[in-house]
Amino acid sequence: MSVLDREILALMRDVAERIIMPRHQALKATEIIEKADDDLVTIADREAEVALAEGLAKLHPEAAIVGEESVHADPSVMDRLSGTCWIIDPIDGTSNFASGTGHFGIMVALAEEGFAQGGWIYDPQRDRFCAARRGQGAMIDGEAVTARASGANPPRLAAMKKFMTPEQRRRFDLEIVPNYTLVHAPGAACEQYPLTMLGEHDVAIYERTLPWDHAAGSLFLNEAGGTCLRLDGTPYRVDDGRSGMVGAASRDLFDQLVVRLSAAGYAPAA
Repeated sequence: MSVLDREILALMRDVAERIIMPRHQALKATEIIEKADDDLVTIADREAEVALAEGLAKLHPEAAIVGEESVHADPSVMDRLSGTCWIIDPIDGTSNFASGTGHFGIMVALAEEGFAQGGWIYDPQRDRFCAARRGQGAMIDGEAVTARASGANPPRLAAMKKFMTPEQRRRFDLEIVPNYTLVHAPGAACEQYPLTMLGEHDVAIYERTLPWDHAAGSLFLNEAGGTCLRLDGTPYRVDDGRSGMVGAASRDLFDQLVVRLSAAGYAPAA
């Protein structure tokens, strides 16, 4: 691992050990807030984001900070995404964390001019660290990794259908699902991207593609040799506000799903 990788891992571990894991399965009802329908935040999210922002600012003081919770408090923070910035998801999979079941993790990306240049995903339950730098490949716990498909026929497809519109869901269920084995989506991008890279899932479709959920993971999958792109084949930008993306263990799997989506008339929401 590079020096920067080691520094970010140390920061993520420290925040997880001090702030996140002591609250796992120990949150009080008053420490869980519903920001919007089916969108939770906990005291651990808020405290972890502050600690991560302070630590990352020391590593790269010139980079702006864009955190999920800071954007919720002040949407104008999103304007920083087109420059050099740290993007922070203090607890990806907050609903899982709040319920005390399922996967969650910390996600951090460093972006420049709209594109992630580095991405880091930490799973505090496994002490697993995924890292990627643009043009330099991807690693898990310091070992280089390569995306691999499961070889299953039909391929395994994960979908966060709750973010689809009713019409998208209708077309997806009618035209897409019969061509795949639909597998359980973990409800956390920090887990979904490694599942796709490791061949547990072959392909995943995303409708909501917020930067803190996808900047690190999309870079990780692409650098591992998989394919993560918009449905029109263009790269993911953290600052374009678009929706719709497919992540796949290979380009063939990506192309197959995108062709089927197009034939079904499935299109990303505006």
